[in-house]
Amino acid sequence: MAPNKRAMNAYRTVGVTSAVSYADAVQLIQMLFNGLMDALAEAEGHVSRNDIQGKNQSIGRATKIIVGLKGSLDFEKGGELARNLDDLYDYAVRRLLKANLRNDIEPIQEIRGLLGEINGAWELLPSLLKDQPVALAS
Repeated sequence: MAPNKRAMNAYRTVGVTSAVSYADAVQLIQMLFNGLMDALAEAEGHVSRNDIQGKNQSIGRATKIIVGLKGSLDFEKGGELARNLDDLYDYAVRRLLKANLRNDIEPIQEIRGLLGEINGAWELLPSLLKDQPVALAS
């Protein structure tokens, strides 16, 4: 499956439909990361307020987005970077499960920091590449 098609399917998996058909692969990944960062921030707030239902929903949403990002990886074109991201996404899902089970904010903050760095790189990518073709590793 082509990277743009994988990213589009991953995005649909998390239930977001606006602008997907018009966005390119980089924009799709950026939208996924924006949603992920929002969900993680919300999860932190819910844990702080001991809002169990809100925490479950936010962590569930964040986990679905991470699984979508994982599904958009192109191991053929992305090589080692894609494999490293795959490992990071697996780790993130495990840490969020722990955060949810123990009502612990620390794993959420850790994952927010780690994936926030990846998000920052995706935000810079369009300006670095300008009109260059992109081999996605997401």
